[in-house]
Amino acid sequence: MNANEYQGSFLGRISIRRNQVVVMDAIHEQELEDIELFQKHVSDRFSELSSPSDDDAILSISWLRKLLDVFLCCEAEFEAILLMDRDPYQLSKPPFDRLIPELLDRAVKALDICNAVTNGVESVRHCQKLAEIAISALDQKPIGDGEVKRAKRALITLMAAINLDDKDGTNAKSTERSWSFGRRSGNKDRVAGQFRSLSWQVAKNWSAAKQIQSTIYNLVAPRGAEASGLPSPIYTMNVIMIFVMWALVAAIPCQERTGLPTHFPVPKQLNWAHSLIGLQEKIADEWKKKEKKGMAGLLDEMQRMEKSAQSLIDFTDSFQFPGDAEKLQEAAGHVAELTEICRIMEQGLTPLQMHIREVFHRIVRSRTEFLDVLEKGSLPVI
Repeated sequence: MNANEYQGSFLGRISIRRNQVVVMDAIHEQELEDIELFQKHVSDRFSELSSPSDDDAILSISWLRKLLDVFLCCEAEFEAILLMDRDPYQLSKPPFDRLIPELLDRAVKALDICNAVTNGVESVRHCQKLAEIAISALDQKPIGDGEVKRAKRALITLMAAINLDDKDGTNAKSTERSWSFGRRSGNKDRVAGQFRSLSWQVAKNWSAAKQIQSTIYNLVAPRGAEASGLPSPIYTMNVIMIFVMWALVAAIPCQERTGLPTHFPVPKQLNWAHSLIGLQEKIADEWKKKEKKGMAGLLDEMQRMEKSAQSLIDFTDSFQFPGDAEKLQEAAGHVAELTEICRIMEQGLTPLQMHIREVFHRIVRSRTEFLDVLEKGSLPVI
């Protein structure tokens, strides 16, 4: 059964049983079963993500889209557990009067990260265009000094863009940074991706790393009786949201990622946590290797592009017309690799942006629904 079938079956199960007239003990028992099933689905989905195919390497464009699908499925099931046919007053009592506002605060911060990452995809697209200029030049037969010089200029600019310091912004040609809930007036239309951005101009000192740090702050696993009740899925959803946003920031160029956390505590004894922790450790290890280089992100396609581009720069440095046959053949292999990377980017970047926006809108809608329930339950929300 795939993720969408899991989700439909799960939501249908909750809807049916909550419309049945049963005694309170049975309701509590069924609620525990729903929580256990939700956590099983979380475990299954992250297990699939931790064992990707060759075409879906961790932090590749296709893998990131699957990660966002996992978030959307988990969020829908989580919302069903907490909100479907539930008395709002139940969520106004401790510990929910603390846990839910904390979740909603993290949701606002996640929206800002979605906007920053969506814009960061434009930096990746800019690198793609530079690579295509080099490919066009090196595809000429025969290759002359003029073509090699044009390719070298594009490749040097590409490497500068890949290794640009986050503190200086990701790219001179990147689109504007944006807040999800800004303090200024006026929305702006995005051209790339052909969709409207619900966003605002961001402050220049906004930091993706600090935003992630703020979502991790005060994240504590439930203990005692709370570990088996409704606080448990709230904690699970917090961890999923933080992990997804952290992975996006690690993969895609964002404003100021220096000091990005490489670890946030998740108890290993939780039955759904093993695969997620394994993914966290793999990504953290890669980040530690790349951080000091000023790499524009851990996106798999960007790392492959960097290697091919550097090899082609070495080729252009030593090129003398008409060129050594062996070196020309080797360069042709790197051009073919770069061409394939650009093809993947051309096909995947816009869908990835739209996927991120779908997550953005789902978080907005979910947050609104929670606020409505809190208002009905007379829970004061700041």
